Amino acid sequence: MKKKVVFLTGAGMSVESGFKTFRGNDGLWENYPVEQVASHDGWLANPTLVTNFYNQMRRKLWDAQPCEGHRLIAEMERDYDVTVLTQNVDNLHEKAGSTHVIHLHGELSKVCSSNDPYDERYIRELKPGDPDIVPGTKAGDGSLLRPFIVFFGESVPMLNPAAEEAAQADIFVIIGTSLVVYPAASLVQFVPAGSPIYLIDPNAVSTNANVIYIKKGASEGMKELLKQIHP
Repeated sequence: MKKKVVFLTGAGMSVESGFKTFRGNDGLWENYPVEQVASHDGWLANPTLVTNFYNQMRRKLWDAQPCEGHRLIAEMERDYDVTVLTQNVDNLHEKAGSTHVIHLHGELSKVCSSNDPYDERYIRELKPGDPDIVPGTKAGDGSLLRPFIVFFGESVPMLNPAAEEAAQADIFVIIGTSLVVYPAASLVQFVPAGSPIYLIDPNAVSTNANVIYIKKGASEGMKELLKQIHP
């Protein structure tokens, strides 16, 4: 039986792909206050602004390509049972070939009902040739179509499925996340005692977890990880 490897990836995973991180210098929020474009109150106050902001982000997403780190994670499926838990709203893991990805914070490529974002009947995936939603467009239930994104202040419905995956990990790997964004950062607590936890990040990360630290970026860090777990 294949060992189960569970990845928790954050914004640093996509830096090498040219997709800006939400936080940090030159982040996606640079020209917009977070509360305007990424909060539930912001959506209610100005859905046109929010819709246009995510239209713009979506166009940038289509141009972004997976980095070597994304591809190495996908290739591990040959030898391991791999699950990716990602805080990222991009689809770069899927573009690289990963087949089991849980998006904790939603997916930029999709839109949904603003009455019930997780009602599958009204979730719609947009394509590169048609990335925009015209402000005011409605879902099948009559509510405005909104980005399929977990706004600040909203619950994280996929947290429980993610915790169930973490609880089965033989190896748990964290890449490119500062572990300060809750509730996603709490997933480390579900990793079974005795299962090694690897942390790949070029920057210093403060954590109470007992981790094997690989101080490299996503791609170089993945190469080092593979040397350590699969010599």
